[in-house]
Amino acid sequence: MKQLLILSGKGGTGKTTIAGAFIKLSETKSYADCDVDAPNLHLVTNWNIEPKKTDYYGLHKAVINQHICIHCDQCRKNCRFDAISIDNGYKINLYACEGCSVCEYVCPVNAIKMKPNIDGELNLYNDDNKKVFSTAQLKMGSGTSGLLVTEVKKQLKTVTVDTKFSIIDGSPGIGCPVIASLNGVDMVLIVAEPTISGINDMERIINTSVKFGIRIAVCINKYDINKNNSYKIKEYCQKNNIKFVGEIPFDSLAVKAINSGQTIVDIKCPAGIKVKEIYEQTIKYFFE
Repeated sequence: MKQLLILSGKGGTGKTTIAGAFIKLSETKSYADCDVDAPNLHLVTNWNIEPKKTDYYGLHKAVINQHICIHCDQCRKNCRFDAISIDNGYKINLYACEGCSVCEYVCPVNAIKMKPNIDGELNLYNDDNKKVFSTAQLKMGSGTSGLLVTEVKKQLKTVTVDTKFSIIDGSPGIGCPVIASLNGVDMVLIVAEPTISGINDMERIINTSVKFGIRIAVCINKYDINKNNSYKIKEYCQKNNIKFVGEIPFDSLAVKAINSGQTIVDIKCPAGIKVKEIYEQTIKYFFE
């Protein structure tokens, strides 16, 4: 099944707003939220059933058996992450522990063991194989977001539904979760913002996507807050032979729709009208 990924390069550009609108317009039966640090696509997709919840195990963490420990201090001295402290015995700071297992290796009495640690939760919504939605929530302080995104995408494929393509709402930035989101998709739609940081981050995510050999399209959200920067974005796309599929105006009605749990195509508003045009251009390019 083909996959359309929606990215932004930075947070706050309206990526999830557009993803929710695309899901509504396409009536796709398969979609995922890969922003595992702050998932919110479920807020506008109106699922009335409880998801299947699965614990996500990330990095192993060190556990000290206080009954065996002889307080030799070798673990603390050799920990390069300062994850071990002395407080009525030797304690592991799970937020600082990177699972390297050096402490386990140097312990002379085998008092330390590396054990699986729950780093988050996977959620799978499945409406009797009619439609499926995969998402997850990473625990605060956990550093395995890329691995969890991979699990979200794997989970989506466990349910077979009758649909032409999947829509994936990715993470902001260009880090591990974005790299994991890009892996295996057929096309990426980049939502740009007409600000200096927005243009810079758009260029970064385009350069990242190019390395994957993925088809790329760009749209601008809130283009009218700085029309000069919007022109620069379109000029950049033209110079670099990147498909430009449209621009969306700033629209206060869109904010009201999102705050009420609706997509911007559920109401009549300028942003919703433009998103419909962008959707048509994107899908046409997607299936060329």
